[in-house]
Amino acid sequence: MILKGKVVMITGIGPGLGSKLALAALEQGASVVLASRNTDRLIHFEESAVDKGFSSQSILKHPADITDRGVCDALADHAVSHFGRIDALINSAYDPGSFSSVDRADLDSWQRPMQVNLFGTLQLTQAVVPHMRAHGGGSIVMVNTMAVHKPMLFNGGYAASKAALASASAHLALELGADNIRVNSVYLGWMWGTSVEEYMRGEAQQRGVDLETVKAEVIRQIPLGRIPTDDECAKAALFFASDLSSVVTGASLDVNGGDFMPH
Repeated sequence: MILKGKVVMITGIGPGLGSKLALAALEQGASVVLASRNTDRLIHFEESAVDKGFSSQSILKHPADITDRGVCDALADHAVSHFGRIDALINSAYDPGSFSSVDRADLDSWQRPMQVNLFGTLQLTQAVVPHMRAHGGGSIVMVNTMAVHKPMLFNGGYAASKAALASASAHLALELGADNIRVNSVYLGWMWGTSVEEYMRGEAQQRGVDLETVKAEVIRQIPLGRIPTDDECAKAALFFASDLSSVVTGASLDVNGGDFMPH
């Protein structure tokens, strides 16, 4: 178990990646601190995890809107008062913004993804860093998007917020290295889960085709020949949270089945 005995904070607990990250962390031996704006999602996850045999004592729930700096500070303090430390932070909370072309976008609609994906993520990171520093180090994992590396139609606002996060993450890695705090990013592409399935069903309905047709169009661009699942992508993020990556910082890992290959 690569996270045995560690305390991992995960934001964005919901029906998709956030919950898969939390479950995978528990499976790898971690205690988890879970944050979401939706209290019901936190309760649902804990009930589901307990049904799977995990102890509720390994789970700390904290409703949190990371766009509120006071809430971020309270979340970090709660985690440390409960578990004694924070070994890893996985910043998974995000806002996709509105989908439109950049030339016609209502730029006011870009404010929310910027507030969540950039400023909220950095606020929580700032709240956690002093606790990591006090306990000798830690790992910060930024969940980013393939759209930063490979432009995708109507994703301009979302990608812009994540591109800004990518730059900030590189600077954080440089600044925090002396404190033994690592900062790395995973860049996720198409990821089969609740959100993508709902999107594709809507696309299929709008175009008058079936779901498999829409999926096949995406799969043709992926060398592995399938859309990675959110479970699989979660495992890649946990690599950075673990000591397996103890000398890795400032790195970018593309997790997309080969849809984008840096060279």
